[in-house]
Amino acid sequence: MQNDRSVTSPTRLAWLFDIDGTLLLTAGAAKQAFVLAVRDVLGRVDDLEDVGFAGRIEPQILADIFAKHRIEPADEVIERFWTSVVDHARTVLHPGRGRLLAGVPELLDTIEREPAWAPTLLTGNMTRMARLKLEHFGIERRFAMGAFGEEATSRDELALLAVRRIGERYGLPPSRCIVIGDTQHDIACGRAAGARTVAVATGPSSRQALEAFGPDLALDDLTALEPLLAFARAVERGA
Repeated sequence: MQNDRSVTSPTRLAWLFDIDGTLLLTAGAAKQAFVLAVRDVLGRVDDLEDVGFAGRIEPQILADIFAKHRIEPADEVIERFWTSVVDHARTVLHPGRGRLLAGVPELLDTIEREPAWAPTLLTGNMTRMARLKLEHFGIERRFAMGAFGEEATSRDELALLAVRRIGERYGLPPSRCIVIGDTQHDIACGRAAGARTVAVATGPSSRQALEAFGPDLALDDLTALEPLLAFARAVERGA
């Protein structure tokens, strides 16, 4: 996270981006890394098809895996598991696998040109996994700060942490924060934190399904820059 805007600048809006399904897709590499870690660390063969990944923080995912296999979540085993996941992810997320989602480079460029806007991360990924994915797609330097999966016990708690940090750093209230993600969990956590929410149908849910959870704005994808930026400028004005 190298986009280090001065904390003395008149920041008026913060963007809080989810990673998987919102900024990028790994073409199954992230889940494959978990499957391989289950094999190597837990000694079990499991395709994890019955474990929910989308929109959840990674410690919750690991807790489900441990519960499923009746494994005691000892600290030493947890640390070995995360190290294995990251090591496997470096291998399976090989050059050419996965992609940035449509509209992402253009949106990040637009935010970078706005001195009053701060791009940040709100992701269920552990810090090491988030960094690996962002580096793979060359966008690791586009964000000023972030909140990551190991820092909370739920996505709502993580969103509250992220908004509080933004308030401390930029003096922004939650109402000047936009949480943008691809699942109902992103909508719910943004609302829990008092932020505005944008849902994009670039993950597992359709736009219609996401709209049922009441985001402030729902889009098919991030190529819809005009309505997204109009919404952001209204939030910036306090509308």
